[in-house]
Amino acid sequence: MTAEIPIYDPEVLMKYNLGERHETLKQDETLCVRPLYMSDYGRGFLELLKELTEVGNISEEQFQEQFKFMKNSHGTYYCTVIIDTIKDRVVGASTLLMERKFIRGCALRARLEDVVVSPNYRGKQLGKCIVEILTNLGRALGAYKMTLDCKDSMTPFYESLGYAKEPGNSNTLSIRYPTTSNPEPKL
Repeated sequence: MTAEIPIYDPEVLMKYNLGERHETLKQDETLCVRPLYMSDYGRGFLELLKELTEVGNISEEQFQEQFKFMKNSHGTYYCTVIIDTIKDRVVGASTLLMERKFIRGCALRARLEDVVVSPNYRGKQLGKCIVEILTNLGRALGAYKMTLDCKDSMTPFYESLGYAKEPGNSNTLSIRYPTTSNPEPKL
């Protein structure tokens, strides 16, 4: 069995005021917000991500190597999950990515990534809860701004949580590279 190793210190979630929804969720004994654990491979984390986008066929060994890399990038990756404690399954997830900048006096910029809730748990405000938690965590960790990319259909959801298009800067441009069967990071 894989050890219960968190990707970041769980005390971070207790240290800051992360919003009303977080406080409400802490009262629910059947749901738990916490950092991603290495053992969440077996709790359906990757299956949940498949609700959001293409994941690929990732072995447990590949998952563990990626997890270790992200964990060792101290203060960068805050992969956070919501666990159904009765079923012992990941039912919601998102990642706060803290990017170190040279601009604005070596500031931090936060990015919200990979927000997803299991279809069986939608309508219970879990998406709003995890977005609020990570938005407030980004602020608490000192980011000067937090951004996200989303489908046009999701814009009203994020706007309801305080996100707004920046006038004159509301474009997302991307280049998609061809995938390889076994991508190795070129560091």
